[in-house]
Amino acid sequence: MSDSSATVSVTSSSASAQRGFALLLTAGVLWGTGGIAGHLLQMHVGVAPLATAVYRLLMAGVLITGFLAASGRLRRLPLSWPLVRRLVVNGVLHAVFQSLYFASLSLIPVGLSTLVKIGSVPVFVAVGICLASRRAPSARLAVSVLLAVAGLALLAGFPAVDAPVWRLAAGLGCALGAGLTFSVMTLVNRAPVAGLDPLVNVGLGLLIGGLLLVPAGLAGDMAVPVDPEALGLLAFLGLVPTVLAYLAYFGGLPSASDAGAVVGTLAEPLTAALLSMALLGEEMTAAGAFGALLLAAAMATDHVAGLIDRRRLLRRE
Repeated sequence: MSDSSATVSVTSSSASAQRGFALLLTAGVLWGTGGIAGHLLQMHVGVAPLATAVYRLLMAGVLITGFLAASGRLRRLPLSWPLVRRLVVNGVLHAVFQSLYFASLSLIPVGLSTLVKIGSVPVFVAVGICLASRRAPSARLAVSVLLAVAGLALLAGFPAVDAPVWRLAAGLGCALGAGLTFSVMTLVNRAPVAGLDPLVNVGLGLLIGGLLLVPAGLAGDMAVPVDPEALGLLAFLGLVPTVLAYLAYFGGLPSASDAGAVVGTLAEPLTAALLSMALLGEEMTAAGAFGALLLAAAMATDHVAGLIDRRRLLRRE
């Protein structure tokens, strides 16, 4: 391959990674609105945490799967063992993730829950990438993770938690469990499966996850008030931070770089923190604000490094 062809190939790969990162960033922003919606459903409307998870998964799964069925895409789906296995694994991960996340929202503040959940992901994913590839982290990946961890440590005090120790421990444990589950989902879905496009992956995965949670939900309290506020929040939760966010997530994950996959969704705790301040009256400390800046720097690292690499390649021509 000539130098010119190699440069074009590398530049194209870099551009694809940047697009993948942009989609992950979009997913993070959209997910950041989900914590507020879930909190309002649980604390102001009275919907149980598990019921919130069930309705969220089922609404999004039914909506996308219905579209796939109406358009004939389900009939044309090339069934294979790897494809079925990926959908089932994603369904289980969706069910576990949503259950743990909404349980944490019922125990600790939205900002802290979202922060710990997604703030732990860079560490879990980075460790998983290094173990899978059997190599040390690259400089870009290491810098991104260190900035993310530093930002998480500073933001850990936002907001102040006036709750019993057992409640705080349980909430943090659920949030960390949700972060670990999300990290496994990230690592699993980095490798594409033949014939499985993002829309099918999202729709059937969410639907399977919702169906898996139905028995547990029915054993508890699935009641939802029939009023505009409750139904509007459920519709928002199913569409914006679920359908749209997961489409962006699964669309960007395969092409994102290692560092992009690690830090791309850090926009979620930042979005959740800002919305918590604006809508719930939660206050951010000076240390928390600096931590937010470090998280933003962690997300910018991969983008800036990619631009530098592309400029270096262009200069060589």
